[in-house]
Amino acid sequence: MTSIALTQFSHGGGCGCKIAPGLLSEILSRAPQGLVPPELMVGLETSDDAAVYRLNETQALVATTDFFTPIVDDPRDFGRIAATNALSDIYAMGGTPIMALALVGMPIAKLPPEVIGQVLAGGAEVCRAAGIPIAGGHSIDLLEPIYGLVALGLVHPDRVHRNADGRAGDVLVLGKPLGVGILSAALKKGVLDAAGYAEMLRHTTRLNTVGMALGALPGVHAMTDVTGFGLAGHLLEICRGSGLGAHVALADVPVIEAAAAFAQQGIVTGASGRNWAAYGASVQLPADAAAWQQAMVSDPQTSGGLLVSCAPQAVGAVLAAFHADGFAEASVVGTLQAGAAEITFV
Repeated sequence: MTSIALTQFSHGGGCGCKIAPGLLSEILSRAPQGLVPPELMVGLETSDDAAVYRLNETQALVATTDFFTPIVDDPRDFGRIAATNALSDIYAMGGTPIMALALVGMPIAKLPPEVIGQVLAGGAEVCRAAGIPIAGGHSIDLLEPIYGLVALGLVHPDRVHRNADGRAGDVLVLGKPLGVGILSAALKKGVLDAAGYAEMLRHTTRLNTVGMALGALPGVHAMTDVTGFGLAGHLLEICRGSGLGAHVALADVPVIEAAAAFAQQGIVTGASGRNWAAYGASVQLPADAAAWQQAMVSDPQTSGGLLVSCAPQAVGAVLAAFHADGFAEASVVGTLQAGAAEITFV
């Protein structure tokens, strides 16, 4: 089992295999408008992390799905990362997960049952840690391995935190450092050592459970998680949904030290370039910014951190919540301001 490298079966890995944001927008623009019942609190309108459907005065259902091809070779680790990433969308809405369904696609002729079983075991391990069952799912025979979850959760309707609810003057707080995509590129090139791999797992398997506490804090206005479109891409979604601009201090953005070193050597993902091609016109970097810094802010994060937009007086409570839940690198990175929906890194 250990001799099988899962990444050899996939053309891309983790959230880096998402359709590029520009192409995705074009595809979705061609899709017909569906039903929009009054109970649907969050739908397709702002590319939010999950759908939210009001059940009654005190409960709303949060529903999302996420799956991808292997970002690592170890099957159990792949399952853990994929499940952690899928549940993050529930936490990003301020919700509490209640149940999951497994989505499994595997090349049955090439992967033995024990390897596939380890993928599922990794996902089940994460769901147990989150306190929820995997209550069913669906599986198909596929050329590339994929694994993920349909995740369901609950949230009070008054505590739904959309990515479009930012306010001018808000402070931006990022919960996890950037660089997971770069570490995955280094892994594929065979240059990521054991310490780097352990660092990658530390971030990608940490559940964003802090979202439940953040959702209950006064002064927290908008939340999202930073995944396949990178920090710049997901912050742009906040800007566009909120009708605001953002200023971000490049030096304050937390990064994984090993990832920064690899990026400076030119080891980056192809997805970061596709991301930048899609939205780079709306992002301004300092004149002296290096190429590796551009790659870092567009680097696709798998199971990335929560990005919170909150009132200045709430910053202390937001950082305290992050730190109490083990997110030691959580940092203030910038602000939202009145203006065009663009990002200026300073």
